[in-house]
Amino acid sequence: MPLSNDDLSAIWLTLELASLTTVLLLLIGTPIAWWLARTDSWLKRPVGAVVALPLVLPPTVIGFYLLIALGPNGYIGQLTESLGWGILTFSFTGLVIGSVFYSLPFVVQPLQNAFESIGNAPLEAAATLRASKLDTFFSVVIPLARPGFITASILGFAHTVGEFGVVLMIGGNIPGKTQVVSVQIYNHVETLQYTQAHWLAGGMLLFSFVVLLALYSSRQAKQGWQS
Repeated sequence: MPLSNDDLSAIWLTLELASLTTVLLLLIGTPIAWWLARTDSWLKRPVGAVVALPLVLPPTVIGFYLLIALGPNGYIGQLTESLGWGILTFSFTGLVIGSVFYSLPFVVQPLQNAFESIGNAPLEAAATLRASKLDTFFSVVIPLARPGFITASILGFAHTVGEFGVVLMIGGNIPGKTQVVSVQIYNHVETLQYTQAHWLAGGMLLFSFVVLLALYSSRQAKQGWQS
């Protein structure tokens, strides 16, 4: 069989991690993107820079500092221990936290661009109809920003699937618990099991192509709607 049980377990764990991370990123990234798109505060640039840090920082740097923060001597690690949650490093929860940090700009920036492209006219029209800000956001903003949400979801999911440095630093290499596809490929190459590595790497290559194809197709469809 080309794929072993450990390979299948790694694939399932990766899909589970990417799905949960994408949902959390949309919940967390949407208000951040909306604030960045609408605010005139001097904090906009510093906050935008912090959100974009994973684009320029090596994944191992992010993973290292998260490892320190979530570990037994870190502030977050000490807090979770005092609450009875235990240490989050080398756990699936730790992987989720690291993935959210690492993939945040891939969700926030497409959403911010989508929100900025809406302009003020639809919001002013909703205000004249006495719609509340919350009602305006859900009934006007979100439908108009739908292509941005599609792009953000695709990029967030795909970027999480392709993680290596962050997940290895935080989660280690525990089969069935923190061993994702990218780490499993590394394991196969390290042990000279190139056939198994080819199967997983080829699957990742095909997945990446399909993701990019879907992304470009959604953008082309958006241009068609606008025209």
